[in-house]
Amino acid sequence: RDSMEHVTLSILGREYRLACAPEEKPALLQCAEYVDGKMQAIKDAGKVMGADRIAVMAALQIAHELFTAKDGGGVEVGELRRRLRDLLQTCDEALLPQEKLF
Repeated sequence: RDSMEHVTLSILGREYRLACAPEEKPALLQCAEYVDGKMQAIKDAGKVMGADRIAVMAALQIAHELFTAKDGGGVEVGELRRRLRDLLQTCDEALLPQEKLF
């Protein structure tokens, strides 16, 4: 594995130094920029005070985006997960009698 690289991120005016693999650096920088944007928008709205509360609100917004995200075909990721879980359960139930034969 490649050696780790140190990256300094700026989120809401504070710097955070992290170690990451060189190939992960671009994605990490993009994520930090996204989180910073969310937190800055919440701060600018002026309804939430304190960095910790702003961070929690941003985390909730990002989690909501993740849970309501759609794949390329327009299917919600949460719905896709439910369908896959149901399909796996159906497969397990169908294969269980087969396993008893061996």
